[in-house]
Amino acid sequence: MVRQGTSGKNSSKPKGTPGRQAGRPPLKAVYRRRRLFVAVVLLLVASVALGGFAAVSAAMRSSEQASSTDPAGRDGSDGAAAKPEATPSASAIPSTPATPTCDQSLVTVSASTDKAAYAAGENPLLSLKVTNGGKVACEVNLGTSQMEYTVTSGSDRIFSSVDCQVESGDLVKTIAPGQSETANFPWERNRSVPGCGAVSAKPGAGGAYYMFVARLGTKSSTKAVFQLL
Repeated sequence: MVRQGTSGKNSSKPKGTPGRQAGRPPLKAVYRRRRLFVAVVLLLVASVALGGFAAVSAAMRSSEQASSTDPAGRDGSDGAAAKPEATPSASAIPSTPATPTCDQSLVTVSASTDKAAYAAGENPLLSLKVTNGGKVACEVNLGTSQMEYTVTSGSDRIFSSVDCQVESGDLVKTIAPGQSETANFPWERNRSVPGCGAVSAKPGAGGAYYMFVARLGTKSSTKAVFQLL
């Protein structure tokens, strides 16, 4: 019996050759889609990279501007603390004008006693008062270096406060316009002579009158009269 040869589709296709399935798109269209997808991905990556670079560049420019305008930005410290404190100059400090010395022509010196008459054993209190007759406050030296209390009786020089004065000093006082300063001296009813020599005699009493004159610098008062009983 003679075998008949195998015929049909399988016998005409070589083994190992794959066949394209029905319904699949052509290979060229697939390649085009793949290339388009890759191009889109590359564009997205490039856009992201460019956007990030622009943001970083803007941030760097802002940081550089802040550092150039704010010195404190270099070390992160507060700008106010980095600035040196301003020290006022001597010219900016207002100076208080010095009080002038009183004009002697506007100064009045007066003399007075605390009583008009003194009984035996009472010591008169002699007062020197200086008054500022000017329109501004001024300084007057009321120290013992400028004062003198003198007691006389007629032509008889009875007493002077400078005769036995051991030491003298200055005492500057500021007197307002129209105001006065007073200095008191208790007189012990004794006699004195220049140089503080010994004097045994006492001023007379029994109703005798005495005159007291006060001097301050070159200004002298008028006489103040009192009585020793």
